[in-house]
Amino acid sequence: MQDATKVSHTIDAQFGRGAHRSVPTGAIIERSRRTGRIRGIRDHNQNLLCTLRPDGGLAITVRLAEMMLARRPAAFASYCVEVSPEAAPFVEEGRSVFCRHVVRCGSNVRAASDVPVTCGGRVIAVGKALLSRDIMSEMDRGVAVKVRDGLKGRGVLTKP
Repeated sequence: MQDATKVSHTIDAQFGRGAHRSVPTGAIIERSRRTGRIRGIRDHNQNLLCTLRPDGGLAITVRLAEMMLARRPAAFASYCVEVSPEAAPFVEEGRSVFCRHVVRCGSNVRAASDVPVTCGGRVIAVGKALLSRDIMSEMDRGVAVKVRDGLKGRGVLTKP
């Protein structure tokens, strides 16, 4: 199987059919020098978009999540967790999302899946959901999403 086909199938499996179209056409697929396996995908400006994990899943970056949200806002929202404006500055810094600050949780959010965290229609962080959608909505304490990458932590923050 070709690298581009494998990556597009993986993106579609994790974020729904057609999600691979959000990746720019000139994307560069990096391989490990030692093992030869696919390690990551970068855009034409050498910005990291996502990495492939050893288990076959994807670890997306804020940049790729923004591209997916811009291209397919309605479909991609079902994979996102939206937080309250009070919690947004802390989440942008890379702090975890607590259940009490979750305003809306997409229907396709599962425990242990990568999720983009949004506030006000823009992606502010990406992380790993620790709880399923149903439990996140019911609980008012505890960590809902362990944030891996926030806007302020990477120097990507742009003021609207």
